[in-house]
Amino acid sequence: MLRVAAESDEALAAWLTALGEADEPSVEALLPDADELPEVLLDLAVPHEDVNELVALRARVLDHPDTRWVLTRCVDVLLRDLGEPEKSPRLPALPEELGELGSCFYVFVFLAALPRVRAYHRRRGIPDDVSRHTLADLGRHMAVHRRGHDGRGVPVPSWNALHFRGELYQLGRLQFQRSLLGPRMGAALAAAGTGLGPGDRCLNIHIPDFRGPLTPRACRRSVDLAREFFPRHFPDERYDVAVCHSWLLDPQLKEYLPADSNIVRFQERFRLADTYGEQAPDDTVPVGFVFGDRQLAVAGLPRRTRVERAVGDHLRAGGHWYGGHGWFPLGRPGVARPFP
Repeated sequence: MLRVAAESDEALAAWLTALGEADEPSVEALLPDADELPEVLLDLAVPHEDVNELVALRARVLDHPDTRWVLTRCVDVLLRDLGEPEKSPRLPALPEELGELGSCFYVFVFLAALPRVRAYHRRRGIPDDVSRHTLADLGRHMAVHRRGHDGRGVPVPSWNALHFRGELYQLGRLQFQRSLLGPRMGAALAAAGTGLGPGDRCLNIHIPDFRGPLTPRACRRSVDLAREFFPRHFPDERYDVAVCHSWLLDPQLKEYLPADSNIVRFQERFRLADTYGEQAPDDTVPVGFVFGDRQLAVAGLPRRTRVERAVGDHLRAGGHWYGGHGWFPLGRPGVARPFP
């Protein structure tokens, strides 16, 4: 099936070729049997309405030689260098012509990788609740996909790869990714006299949807958890700074939202590394985050909340939104908190 689709898709064909040229898989791709699969899916917060269809798809994934070949190699490259930051493999979205087999294929990749990932968490002493909440982001992303496209699927498989490689952890309201400073952020931190620069370790903060309000109290708790979590479970790594790359750090939001709003107060925790005018705009990101579908027409965007009015009114007035890039020092456990 995938090979047939690759006959008319050069990018897919190149990716399959790269999979075939990689080393022979060192792990076998095993899936829970059909009776066990529903409970495993529910543990990953997969929406209930998707469970029966995924159980039915399981046989199609395993019974077709081409699909099973791709499954085995995807699991192998996903688990290779398990736990090493910035080494996630390329997992492209599959062609729409494959239907739910394509949109849901990576659910089975993550299911086959799950036992090894949980074992990695146990070796690091990571609490079971943190492990479960982190990996359940798979189901959250499927819910995001359903909200925007009214169907089953994993919208950005390379994102969920971070969770299933031990790179990213859900700690309260926020997610923290073990990462390395890139050229721009590293240069900004070096210029600020932090002693850090490109290639040094950092925690990359992500703000997931469907996790309640972004209140200062919830964010403070998350950062406190992170300041304890990483020295305890990754004692061989030092994280002195947290960074965030998000449209939520676009300073233009302050023109539309009150000073005591959760988003503005979240912004004020960070020192911006550059201004929004120094990069290309990306209006689709806030539209997708706020309204659930990046492709919605600007003219018809709802105005029900302050954030909806801010995003839509700004675009309708001819403005653009930009990603912001900010940082703050983490400090060490037992030291006064830098995130008020």
